[in-house]
Amino acid sequence: MNATTTALVTGANKGLGRETVRRLGELGWQIFLGARDADRGKQAATELAEQGFNVEFVHLDVTSAESIAAAVAAVGARITALDVLINNAGVGGGFPAPQDTQAADFRTVFETNVFAPVQVTHAFLPLLRAATQPRVVMVSSGMGSLAITSDPNRVESTMTNLPYTSSKSALNMITSQYARALPEIQINAADPGYTATDFNGHAGYQNLTEGTDAIVELATLGPDGPTGGYFDRQGTIPW
Repeated sequence: MNATTTALVTGANKGLGRETVRRLGELGWQIFLGARDADRGKQAATELAEQGFNVEFVHLDVTSAESIAAAVAAVGARITALDVLINNAGVGGGFPAPQDTQAADFRTVFETNVFAPVQVTHAFLPLLRAATQPRVVMVSSGMGSLAITSDPNRVESTMTNLPYTSSKSALNMITSQYARALPEIQINAADPGYTATDFNGHAGYQNLTEGTDAIVELATLGPDGPTGGYFDRQGTIPW
């Protein structure tokens, strides 16, 4: 992996996405910074490019089929193969109490956290298949693990929620199924851990570098690396 390694990161104008772009940029990769907000995305890409990283903005609303198609065309006009796709874009959905949650509360969360990674992955499969060693990283959460959320020793067990947690559990199964169906692509799920970002009001105890450790590790896997797994920065975690 060198300067010709290419990657696309969704939801990358801030937080974990932007830090992932920065860290992969340090490796000399060619990175496409995907963001729904064009102004913020362009600003983030410009700032990173000014730091010497090979970063380009691509407008990408992961909930819009038209936007996804346009992003594929834009990226395909610049490169012939995509080595790494990182499905990072996600929403929390406001964490309503389970007893107050209604079906409508699931829809926005699932559109972004479940349906979008499927749509984006499907759309970029031709470019991924053109790569020598394609990798897909699904940014999940420990909140999607039945084992972790049931462990009283884990902070995740203290947070009750229906839409977000179930969306990440669904994403985990999607990851597993993709990996079984597409053995030529290394497809894994990453749990960033409880990281201080806008997502949680900066309440997390990890910094952005720690929060992106698992993502970067899976993005930079060698040919003999795993597929169909679920990892945090310490290693394999239970589904």
